[in-house]
Amino acid sequence: MLEIRPNCEWCDKDLPPDAPDARICSYECTYCAKCVEDVLHNVCATCGGGFVQRPIRPRSSNRTGVNTGLDSHPARTDRVLSRWSRDDVDEISLRLREVPASER
Repeated sequence: MLEIRPNCEWCDKDLPPDAPDARICSYECTYCAKCVEDVLHNVCATCGGGFVQRPIRPRSSNRTGVNTGLDSHPARTDRVLSRWSRDDVDEISLRLREVPASER
């Protein structure tokens, strides 16, 4: 189940559970769309993979007897910041940005 991290790991922008501009990699590193485009160039600073729009978890269960939604599975609240320096980000991004994510 997705953690739904509360912020962009680069610029620390708030990314609530219903944020349409939240992007995640396959390891759930979470960034805003602007940082993915302008800083990371669609290359995750940690794994080198690409990003997709983070799904929006419903606020509550939409089925009787099924515990789904933020009511039952709340989003993570502790903030996460990237451990990588700008030089680290630039190095991996420059090396991989021209390689399609499916071929990295």
